[in-house]
Amino acid sequence: MSAVIPTPAVQEELSHLEPATISGRARKRLTSRWASLAALIIAVLWTLPTFGLLLTSFRPEQSLKTTGWWTWFTNPELTLQNYDEVLYGATALSTYFINSIVITIPAVIIPVTLACLAAYAFAWMNFPYRDTIFVAVFALQIVPLQIALIPLLSLYVDAGMRGSFWPLWISHTIFALPLAIFLLHNFFKEVPAELVEAARVDGAGHVTIFLRIMLPLVTPAIAAFGIFQFLWVWNDLLVAVTMVGGTRDVAPLTARIAELAGSQGTEWHLLTAGAFISMVIPVIVFLALQRYFVRGLLAGSVKG
Repeated sequence: MSAVIPTPAVQEELSHLEPATISGRARKRLTSRWASLAALIIAVLWTLPTFGLLLTSFRPEQSLKTTGWWTWFTNPELTLQNYDEVLYGATALSTYFINSIVITIPAVIIPVTLACLAAYAFAWMNFPYRDTIFVAVFALQIVPLQIALIPLLSLYVDAGMRGSFWPLWISHTIFALPLAIFLLHNFFKEVPAELVEAARVDGAGHVTIFLRIMLPLVTPAIAAFGIFQFLWVWNDLLVAVTMVGGTRDVAPLTARIAELAGSQGTEWHLLTAGAFISMVIPVIVFLALQRYFVRGLLAGSVKG
């Protein structure tokens, strides 16, 4: 395809424009009052349900059951009794909250670590049938999650791991690895070969190249996938219910909240407080790592 050459008139007009002027005009076209207004409306609509849930979780039980959360502005009533009861009362969400943390952290660290090692091997190491194995790993993504749960559960029961955290750690690692390896492989592959060759000339081996060159360059991508994996594991219910059921010692927060919604559907003051507790950690993690998340999504999208 031949390049499009501007006409002499267009070239003469562009020659009188400073780069800052061109940038300013482009920015002006891409941003407008209407776009800002639309973004503000979307943000408000997106945040309003969360704000309503937060306000409802602090309202007294009687007020919550008889009036909507918006009536708080005319009759402000707040209490911490809902959180005290849901955390330390018969509901005992504090135990399930700790279980979720114990489940989620290893279920993020293990697959990310294994995926980084495998992605580097597929990208920069030569071994027999490398491309075939990589395609096979990528093809595992088409296997539905649901059909693997019962066979895995049978293996865990036979191995005597039922009632522990290991079934959840192993299952989340298995389900995350194909996509993680595929995504991180693409980022490892985009690292300039000149850096690797220069390191090899200086006597660096694969371990040194991986730790000192690759990991710092692909940190945003690792953080982005880590956030996705954290949110998936933290909010997971299907795998948790299948592998550990409602066992208090190992069940996550989502399993207990599901029980609240089913067995205590009229206890809205407990359900709203429990739901907001389950949202706190993901929100904190996302806000804390937001800049890495955005950089990871944009990494490799623009080449100069």
